[in-house]
Parts: sequence; C-alpha cells; structure tokens
Amino acid sequence: MARYTDAKCKLCRREGRKLFLKGDKCSSPKCSVEKRSYAPGMHGKGSRKKISGYGLQLREKQRVKRMYGVLERQFRIYFKKADKKRGATGENLLQFLERRLDNVVLKLGFAKSSSHARQLVGHGHFLVNDRKVNIPSFIVGEKDVIKLRERSQSIEELKSRLEEKDERELPGWLSLDKVNFCGTVERVPKREDITAPIEEHLIVELYSK
Repeated sequence: MARYTDAKCKLCRREGRKLFLKGDKCSSPKCSVEKRSYAPGMHGKGSRKKISGYGLQLREKQRVKRMYGVLERQFRIYFKKADKKRGATGENLLQFLERRLDNVVLKLGFAKSSSHARQLVGHGHFLVNDRKVNIPSFIVGEKDVIKLRERSQSIEELKSRLEEKDERELPGWLSLDKVNFCGTVERVPKREDITAPIEEHLIVELYSK
C-alpha cells in the first residue's frame, strides 16, 4: 500500500501548524515548526498568499488526512460512508477516523505517534476481543477490548509508555487497564470528545461540490 515516506516535519510546515506526527519531539525545542514556521521548498520562506475559500477547504482536508495517516482514496471512502449514515456527515466522518485501531492504540498510550501505532498494529502486537488484528484501519466498536498480546507485554518500550500514560488524558469514550495491558471502547466517540482543532464542515463543503 502507498505510504508517505518523506520527512514528516514537512507536512507540519506545509500546514503551518503542528500535527504531532513525531510524538514527543513535536513538544520539544527540536520541533521544526518552532525553528522554521514557513512552508517547505525554495519559495516557502516568502509571505503566504491569501487563501481562497476552496483553498481553506482543501487545506483542512489535507490536514485531517495527515493527522490520521489516511491517504486520499481511503479518506474518500470514509466520507461516503459518513454521508450515507444517519446524522451529521462531518461528525460521522470524525467518528470513523477516531475509531481506527491505530488511532485507538495511540490514544491508549501504547504508541508515541500515529505512524508508530500503525507499525505496532501491522506487526500483530494487538488483539481485539481476543482475536489478532493486524489491520491499522480496522474500525473498533462499542465495548470492544483492545489488548496487547501476551508475548508483546515484555517489550520494555511499550511497558514504560503505558506506565507513563496519564489516564486523565484519555478521551471519555475510552478506558485503560494498565495492569492487564488493555483498553475498552466504552462508547462511540461524540463530537465533544474530539479536542483537536478540526473544522469538519469545510471538508463536507469540499466533497459536496
């Protein structure tokens, strides 16, 4: 499957804000957005042009895609499913993205970044309801239990990250059991559970043209 392989910091600089694609480094002085807030490329240091309405919609879509590590084709599929589902299309779209297994693994504290979470899932480190799932895009459901496989529980990096996880940082729709190396999807996430600054109405407007 196609995957972005260039420097992740370029994506943040292109969007003009942090997307937290490199975990803890994004909160440190080493973050490239702090040092070079202009867009990448030979013309990036010039003043940013005024963005049109379509440009704002496009940039919001690109930013959300990059936050969740989703490529265009899959993102469009999520939008079509969200549009067919009852309720607000934008909120439905965010629910699909939030419930991806790689995102849940990241939220529970097992991974340091979204790409790290995809790698862990792809390598088969997690069980969903006691069944091995190695598909990062797998959509978890209400009351699903995501557990670190027994043979993976001895990996020091994963153990230390889980121990350091502050449960107060967990979104309200997830719960964490550090002792048993697992988390539970208590309910489907609501719009207020998603604290990232996302203007999903711009994405809906873009795809509705």
